[in-house]
Amino acid sequence: MISDTHPDAERVMIELLRKATVSERVWRAFSMSAMVKDLSMRAIAKANPEDSEQEVKLKWAELHYGKDLADRVREYIRNRQS
Repeated sequence: MISDTHPDAERVMIELLRKATVSERVWRAFSMSAMVKDLSMRAIAKANPEDSEQEVKLKWAELHYGKDLADRVREYIRNRQS
């Protein structure tokens, strides 16, 4: 596997994970997941500067959950706004 992490730093990170409680590990997993989601939404927004925040979220949903679901949500929003 290709890594930009120095082997000594990687060893320290692994040791910290081994010493962490279950709740700390869960918190870290949720935290990293939220960070990745935020970064991916930022990338979508940057690639589509004309899109509203809502459309960026819908494009993110489309990437992760499929076009059919995102289109159904778009339709639901349109109907709700009428």
